[in-house]
Amino acid sequence: MEKPLADLEGGTNVSEKYKDYIKSNIIKCYKRKIIAPLVYLAFILLLIFISPIYSILNPNVLDSTKSIKEQYNRNGYITAELKNLYFTGYTKEWLTGTEGYYYYTNVNDDCVIVLLTPDTCEQGKPIIEDVTIKGKIYKNSKTETELLNRLAKDLSWDEEGITSTLSSYNINEPATTGFLTWALIILALGSGIVSLIFVIIYGLFIINPSISTPVLRLKAYGNSDKLLALAEEELATLPQLATEDMYITEHFFIEVSIYGVAIVPIDEILWIYKYSTLYKFLWHHFKISYTLHITANKHLYIKCPKNEKSDIDGVIEYLSEANHNILVGFSEENRIKVAEMLKRK
Repeated sequence: MEKPLADLEGGTNVSEKYKDYIKSNIIKCYKRKIIAPLVYLAFILLLIFISPIYSILNPNVLDSTKSIKEQYNRNGYITAELKNLYFTGYTKEWLTGTEGYYYYTNVNDDCVIVLLTPDTCEQGKPIIEDVTIKGKIYKNSKTETELLNRLAKDLSWDEEGITSTLSSYNINEPATTGFLTWALIILALGSGIVSLIFVIIYGLFIINPSISTPVLRLKAYGNSDKLLALAEEELATLPQLATEDMYITEHFFIEVSIYGVAIVPIDEILWIYKYSTLYKFLWHHFKISYTLHITANKHLYIKCPKNEKSDIDGVIEYLSEANHNILVGFSEENRIKVAEMLKRK
């Protein structure tokens, strides 16, 4: 509710209550805002380390002196330099295309099946002398086991040779190159970077409120630091009108709420009006809340949501008296006038 000046802080010194009031509320505002990106950034970091993302981006190097079995990790990815790969003649199909080509090669005396992407193997090159790939080690599924049996027959390997040389693990390159895999990685990293940027920006605003968005908006009307200092001084000395989160001084309209902070020179305001919102659930009507809309020169738009009707009416009345050029009330005529004024300036 609108507060008479005599009742502010129960008659205590007004300047003490409002000393650096705008800056302190900017700090509070961005301390609230920084929580969400901080939590999301922590979630992304946790996701990277507990999911395969970290392993894909930082794979282990395959050691050719150790067996594939020794280097198998259920969530681990590897980078491998392989030599003398021979095409089996078999491919792996997925939906309407070829996902990969099956090759076999030796890794520490084990015959290992390697699934290569079409680009890596040049669409099934018969022999690849040397190639470096990123992939994942899998235990052989029924598909790879059947492939090994067919390969053994194709190469006329005897049963004893099959048992002693064929590895029960394979290397899968397409597992690290799939569109969906990298789309999720890019989404996670991209959103994490965006969160980090917000954390840094909000942190700077907390450290130095003078570079925050509400203050920088004042640059359109002059020196932002001087205008902020004047607004702080006028608010601390004697606000002309005060509601729960809106204040009017000699030269400024100031909003300080959980939704943000706004400082607008009264002489720059072009249009003010209120907008009502009815809250209801099913057939039950709850209270009506009111939002004050302010349009100022330099395309500055301010919304002060969820206020009492009496508070907004008091603010509109005071501002319209302080600046007779302000258009009051929402109408198509006023909207057109404001649009023309903004085009001219």
